[in-house]
Amino acid sequence: MLRPALFSFLVFIALPSIAQAQDVAARCAKIGNDDKERPIPAALVPQARQVFGFSKDTPNAFIRNGTSYRCMGGKTWLCNVGANLVCGKANASKSLPGAAAFCKDNPGSDMIPMAATGHDTIYEWKCVGPNAQILRQSAAVDPRGFIAENWKPLE
Repeated sequence: MLRPALFSFLVFIALPSIAQAQDVAARCAKIGNDDKERPIPAALVPQARQVFGFSKDTPNAFIRNGTSYRCMGGKTWLCNVGANLVCGKANASKSLPGAAAFCKDNPGSDMIPMAATGHDTIYEWKCVGPNAQILRQSAAVDPRGFIAENWKPLE
């Protein structure tokens, strides 16, 4: 059984976190769309853990530091950065300076690495002679211009 003082302390600590999570949901419901990525409050860490499938051993700080939220359609959406995952807006440009430079140095290459194209491109690229060319679209874009598979709705 918890002592009254300890119980009061735990409630005092938990209430601001619950309020933070509710504030994020209420904010998104009110404004509808906001493309600015913001760090998640501590209260959203358990939901981010579940949405992205992190194990119970994954430190909360790791999840919080790598996860951001934004508002789309009145809902809260989460993204967790990774080695090749970007949370920023997608690059749908059909001409990339990095890809062009790569092809000048590597004419005829059947692929252009993300180090040259950037991780935010929605296309796979190849070199046709010294010219960069789109091979295929590799990622879908959501209605706000972000790579759709990187963002998960918070239910």
